[in-house]
Amino acid sequence: QVQLVESGGGLAQFGGSLRLSCVASGDVISIYTMAWYRQPPGKQRELVARLGHDGSTSYTDSVKGRFTISADNGRNTGYLQMNRLKTEDTAVYYCNAALYVRGGSWPEDYWGPGTQVTVSS
Repeated sequence: QVQLVESGGGLAQFGGSLRLSCVASGDVISIYTMAWYRQPPGKQRELVARLGHDGSTSYTDSVKGRFTISADNGRNTGYLQMNRLKTEDTAVYYCNAALYVRGGSWPEDYWGPGTQVTVSS
């Protein structure tokens, strides 16, 4: 069984930093692509950052220059470094990854359960 689990969320002050982690466990061979989404209270889920299989990255405009997505395939872990946090970054953050798993022929899509990030003013 394959699971994605986020950690690192919590309460941060305006201007502060948090680092979210996303661990892929189970019969995982490697991470093909990874993305972070967030869902603010009362709003739809939105794509925050994406890491391509070639190492390319993309970010939604509101986090460019503040957030950095990365992954460590040796640890089957992805990260989202969030700096200069703003109150509008408050949301539940979800990890989404395409993973090569044992017995599979192509990358399979998985989601984590989410982690709450709250930024206070």
